[in-house]
Amino acid sequence: MKIAFYAGTYVRDKDGAVRSMYQLVASFVKDGHEVMVWSPDVTSGGSRGETVVQMPAVPIPMYPDYKLGFYSASTSKQLDLFQPDIIHISTPDIIGYNFLKYALKHKLPAGSVYHTDFPSYLSYYHLGFTENLVWKYLRKLYNSCNVLFAPTHEMVHKLQGKGITTVELWSRGIDRDLFRPSRRSSALRTSWGADGKAVIAYVGRFVWYKDIQVVIDVYNRFMMGPHAGKVVFVMIGSGPEEAELRERMPQAIFPGYLTGADLPEAYASSDLLLFPSTTESFGNVTLEAFACGLPAVVSDIGGCRELTEQADGGVIAPAKDADAFYEGCVRLIVDRAFYETMKSNALQFAAERSWDMINAAVIKRYRSLVEGGSGISS
Repeated sequence: MKIAFYAGTYVRDKDGAVRSMYQLVASFVKDGHEVMVWSPDVTSGGSRGETVVQMPAVPIPMYPDYKLGFYSASTSKQLDLFQPDIIHISTPDIIGYNFLKYALKHKLPAGSVYHTDFPSYLSYYHLGFTENLVWKYLRKLYNSCNVLFAPTHEMVHKLQGKGITTVELWSRGIDRDLFRPSRRSSALRTSWGADGKAVIAYVGRFVWYKDIQVVIDVYNRFMMGPHAGKVVFVMIGSGPEEAELRERMPQAIFPGYLTGADLPEAYASSDLLLFPSTTESFGNVTLEAFACGLPAVVSDIGGCRELTEQADGGVIAPAKDADAFYEGCVRLIVDRAFYETMKSNALQFAAERSWDMINAAVIKRYRSLVEGGSGISS
């Protein structure tokens, strides 16, 4: 197959969604398919077999790490020259909608992936009043595709409840060569001042829609409680709220935005993941933590709940309840038998999440659409 692949960002290791995109493209190429990727935000340098086209773009105000791209007549010409068999839309923005329009015009099948639960972010920016309009747009876009892949059963049901009829399950895998417990580093723990202490890690964007207020509240409970000298908080990532986090968590470690082997080394050198986000469609950080041997304390709303429940790999706390998150962390730190059971369960669950096996389902589905002539028409 010749697969035209659109992604709002295609920068290696930028976030969990992009790591999933890279793994999917790698599986396409490994299976013998030709892939051309369009994105306004790309990694400089070579690729792994796919062709990457950088689209014109400008930085997004307040979020300069992300870019707003533009679909132009030259994009249509590039698609004409490529002659794709199927269109893959990873980001449901205006460019993604233009890729869908191209598929409609040329009667090509189109598939999309629900990587990010964008509507759940709106209330954090006081834009909750736009949620119905956003769902109306997403419903039109996704129902015009042949298939929309969602990463968890919970998200499948949520999307179906919003009137989206093309939803199918496609979970996520993990690179076990990269994310593994053996990357634990005593030297790194020493540099954190964590010798003889439990390391509580947060991994992700420093933005309010990740519920980092809960992280701050849990940190304060530890700093003022009986375990104050027994824990170290390590805040892995970056984002617009970093300055405030540093001010409000003065004893926490901020190693920055980590990529490559540095990220799994930081995971494996920690002891548990604290991730209270309620806006995850899947929660890649939870699976990455499991693969590195970390139990997790997560919210009962969002994709992390389903992962942690399936793995029995940690504690599920009521959303936004800082006391419950604190108690979950304390239990994992104090109850060694419970900790070891959760760790063992997490590792076993991650060991069964091969990317090749997970992505084979997408390849099979796309091949059936192409071979079946299942183009979409307006």
